[in-house]
Amino acid sequence: MIIIIALFVFTLLYFILLFPRLSERERILKDCPCMFAHRGYHDISCGIPENSMPAFRIAIQRGYGIELDLHLTKDGKLVVFHDNTLKRLCGYNRTIEDMTYEEIQKYPLLNTSEHIPLFQDVLSTVNGKVPLLIELKIPTKSLRICEEAYKALKHYSGYYLIQSFNTLGLRWFRLNAPSVLRGQLASHLTAENTKEAWIFKFLVQNLLCNIIGRPDFISYKMSDLPHLSVLILKYIFRTPIAVWTLTNNKALKKGIVRYDFQIFEKPCEIY
Repeated sequence: MIIIIALFVFTLLYFILLFPRLSERERILKDCPCMFAHRGYHDISCGIPENSMPAFRIAIQRGYGIELDLHLTKDGKLVVFHDNTLKRLCGYNRTIEDMTYEEIQKYPLLNTSEHIPLFQDVLSTVNGKVPLLIELKIPTKSLRICEEAYKALKHYSGYYLIQSFNTLGLRWFRLNAPSVLRGQLASHLTAENTKEAWIFKFLVQNLLCNIIGRPDFISYKMSDLPHLSVLILKYIFRTPIAVWTLTNNKALKKGIVRYDFQIFEKPCEIY
């Protein structure tokens, strides 16, 4: 009897921790395309680096939604860039957060003529033509990026969703901008050698931080699926599931059949 009670309590607690926001799922599925170009429709062989203005313009031309990444510079500018440092794309080992926008502009993307764009310039270019899936990069305890992103998006008339691995960022939107659609990013984080505490990575990996952010959708690395928490959210709570990053035709077909929207790289376009 004690074992049965313990199992019941454990299951109840698990579901409480996992519980998403349910009220916005139809709004997501109604207006959101199934496919987002990952960091824009980039192709460095054609001189088009990821998270660059040409990559976003081509995604718009082809009618794809755009997945992009936001960092906040030292002087409070929102810029579109993925990595924690400039080393891979610009050959300079410093973080966005430690540099001003003027300093960042000295370094081109992958030896092209393109530079790290301002988020406001991207918004002006997209101008509601395609949906945006915006990942907030929150490498420190500061949540100022959430406030600045919301300021930039407050008067943007196009469709967008925000997402982050950092559940505290989702909580900020839950408390301060509940109308914004928010998603919890996750993957098999405990297998990665990163600076975050193991327990935090475990909680995010298993979506047990949903109690804090109450996400509207889940964005999960498809190579780490199936996962029990994702299955429960998908089939019991009917939570929309995005999968990333799909880099071949087989993965894309699987993503289309099993999940609600897909984040893909260019080789997947023809399928």
